Amino acid sequence: MRFELANILVFLSLAVGFLLVTLTLGKLLRPSTPDHNKNMIYECGEVPIGQAWFNFNPRFYIVALVFLIFDVEVAFTWPVARVFKSFVRSGEGALAFAELAVFVVILVVGLAYVWVKGDLEWLKQIVHDDNREPVPGASRSEPVTAPKEAA
Repeated sequence: MRFELANILVFLSLAVGFLLVTLTLGKLLRPSTPDHNKNMIYECGEVPIGQAWFNFNPRFYIVALVFLIFDVEVAFTWPVARVFKSFVRSGEGALAFAELAVFVVILVVGLAYVWVKGDLEWLKQIVHDDNREPVPGASRSEPVTAPKEAA
């Protein structure tokens, strides 16, 4: 037990030592040419306009998470689809298909939930009562509605 712990400690000390030596050598050997342009915020090679710190629309993150979920779904279903013939030959084809179907159904239910909730719409519309019409672009946290004009 102590020998295994010693191996881990030797490995960690060598890793930390290697990092410290290479970073120190890099600091000593590389040229130091500070410049105002090097300290500017990077915006795809363009001169930045305004501050770099601003709030993104949270819908960017929702769309990214939905994409990530379905990307992971493909990563999990591809290996099963690739070896499905071997499952059928061994008599476990129905079980593998059922497991894969349950996995896909769970993801489809999640997609339906996000769709019904309206998180896939870029401009959400809120309706509070029958006498008012929705205002495009109003978020769920803002109770903004425009009154209908009298006919």
